[in-house]
Parts: sequence; structure tokens; C-alpha cells
Amino acid sequence: MNQIPTDYSGDHQRNDHPVVRWMRNAVLPVSVIGVFAVVWPAWPVPSASANHQGRNHAGEDRHGTMGPGHAIPGASFEVFLAKGAATAKAGGLDQAQADATVQTVVDAFRFMVQHRTDYQRFDEALKKDLLEKVIIEPTVVNQEGKTFPFLVARTKDPGRVKLLISASSLNEKGYLNHPDQLVPVLAREFQWVVSKSDTSPKTKTVAVERDLKHTRIRSDKEIQEMSGDERARILQELFGSYLKTIDDHKSLEGQSYYEVGTTTLVPPTQSDSTTKLYDIRVREALQKIVQDTYFSEHTPKAVTNLLDGKIWNVAFVKIDQRDWATRTRVLSEDKAVAVGEAGRMLQPATILVNTYRLAVPYDPFYQDTKGLPMGALSAEQLARVIALEIQHNIIEKAMTGHVAQDQMTAPK
Repeated sequence: MNQIPTDYSGDHQRNDHPVVRWMRNAVLPVSVIGVFAVVWPAWPVPSASANHQGRNHAGEDRHGTMGPGHAIPGASFEVFLAKGAATAKAGGLDQAQADATVQTVVDAFRFMVQHRTDYQRFDEALKKDLLEKVIIEPTVVNQEGKTFPFLVARTKDPGRVKLLISASSLNEKGYLNHPDQLVPVLAREFQWVVSKSDTSPKTKTVAVERDLKHTRIRSDKEIQEMSGDERARILQELFGSYLKTIDDHKSLEGQSYYEVGTTTLVPPTQSDSTTKLYDIRVREALQKIVQDTYFSEHTPKAVTNLLDGKIWNVAFVKIDQRDWATRTRVLSEDKAVAVGEAGRMLQPATILVNTYRLAVPYDPFYQDTKGLPMGALSAEQLARVIALEIQHNIIEKAMTGHVAQDQMTAPK
């Protein structure tokens, strides 16, 4: 199976990028000849009825569209501009910006349709007709007022969603007039399209008891001044209070596991064999993070955040409908939990490692994984993966509330 091309950091500088070759060789309408011009002419495509309404994540109708839709040959969905988007007033786009944004998105989708087998989630969405429409907005904002480059919103039609694209984000990130750079980014977004459209029953979370009242929360300064052995001892204490290393959804029950350093899957001898094996490996990795000086020097946030009450769960999972290798999730501020005798309020975080996924080039731990699935990593490799995930994402997720978009889809 072909993988989504994600190592595209220098592709826009090369004339042999597959999208560039496609643009150069395809027999296209005159309007495509100016594909890399600053302003593109309008694309001559069939129109669709305007002013469709839908829901965002919370179900609020607020994503109206204007004018005709722009069709993608081979796809059932069309690309629309949001109501009022092509208006320079109130943060909207001028006509040239609107045309260029639509053209970029349309050209990216045209290429993806013609090479759909290279993009697994996109191909799945086309086959199942999951995407109702694509709406380009000046900026994309969720119900909590957070901005995103993309957002998948559910519709009134169960099992179908719409994709919102921020024109300002495309411009800021340099994608405008460069569909070759937008393609891999757009393709990755379809894991959300597939997930958000899934209406099948989800596995319920298993309640995990935690001793919160008698847990001592240490300051970062205290942790930094401890020896590695002291930190390892504190970690063991936390395993008995709130820090858990097993997936609450028990997604590894009955699943096969990887031998370290190989891509060979081994059937479990018992239904919980894989769960126990990865539980042990995670604990070994966490011990290395808090004890070895390498991590206090290179990923200090990982060391302190594992011991200062921020992280409550580090676990392997199997989530087929997600394409990521690791993910940080932080509860929103309104769901903070009181911990310790003083009742300190904390926003618990979870670090998930998707067992069967491979790291991709933009992951900070890509080189450390040596091309292996996450479940085949040694404890040393896993420690570096987890430490880098915490170092890069724990604060950002807590501050931005990205969890509003990144709610966990329970494994089946």
C-alpha cells in the first residue's frame, strides 16, 4: 500500500514533484496554464446550489456558503467560499485572494483524485461519500474561539461531514498558489474526515481508580534538583497513585505485538499478553526518561512534567482510524481535577503511542525510530519518542485547547 508522501520539505523547489509533473503534462483548460500566477482566473466548472447549512463540532449552524460550488472531477463534493468570504471588509478576502485560494484547493483535490490510491484516507472518504462539501473561510474558528488551518465539522446528515479550510492559514504557510505543497497536508486531514463521519458505537472507557487526595505534587524546581535515583523512586510512587500506563479503552486486548527491532507480528498467548508487554515497556521507558541525564539535558520538560502532576497516562494504543504515531491530549481547563491535600487544580494529560503506525519525516523522533512501527521500538527508543512528544506538545496543547478538535475516537 502506498503511503501519503509527507517528506515534502524541499519538493516545492524541485521541478520533478508529482504535482508539478502532473500540471506540466496534463491537457488542461486555459485557466490552469496560469496555475502558479499570483492571481488565477476563475475555474470554469459546474455550479452547485449555494447557502448550504451545517453544524460545527457542537452542532451550531454557522457555515453558510455563497455562489456556485467548484466541482472536482471524480468527486461528489464541491469547493465553496463561505458567506461573505470574498469581501475585503471585516477580515474577508478580496476577489483576487478568494480566486487564488479556491484555485489552489481545487488543483490540489484534482491531483488527489487522479492519484487517489496513493492517499488511503482520501480514497476511503471518496468511496464512502463521507465529505459533503469543502468550505473556504477567511479564518477557521471552533466553538471555543480557537483558530485552526483545517476543521472537520459534522452535518445534519449522519455519517457525512464538511471540511473547513482557512484561507489566511494557507497564505501564511506558503501554500497559496502552490498546490504541490498543499496536497500532502490536505491528505493528512482526511484521517479526521473518516473519524468524524464514523457513527458506529464506541467502546466505553474503563474507569481507573486513582488516589488523588494523598498524592503530593512537587514543583519543577524540586524535581530538577533531585538525583536520577530520587526521580525514579518518585516515579514508582506515582504508578501507585495517578500515573497509569495502560490504555483505558483496552484497545490492545487480544491484539498481536511486535518483537523489538522487527516488523514481525506475534499472536498473543493470552488476551491480555500484548497489554502487559507494552505496559512493561512503557514503564521502562519512563524510568529512563526521569533517571538518565540525557533526558534532563535534552528534554527537560519531559522529566519535570512526568513528575509534577501534568501527565496521568502514558500508554500504547491501537487506533486504526488515526494516522499519527504519537499524540498528546490535555483536558480543557473546565475539566481540571483537584489533587493533593491542598486541592491543586491540574489539567490531566495523556500521551498515546499508536502501536502499528510508523513515524513520518515531520515527527521530531523520526530518526530515532529507524523506520520501525511504534510497537517494535526498544525501551530506549520509546523513551526518546515519548520524551520528544512531551517536550514539543504538552504546553502547547494545554494552552491552546487543541483537544477541542482532537477528541479521542475510541478503538473498536
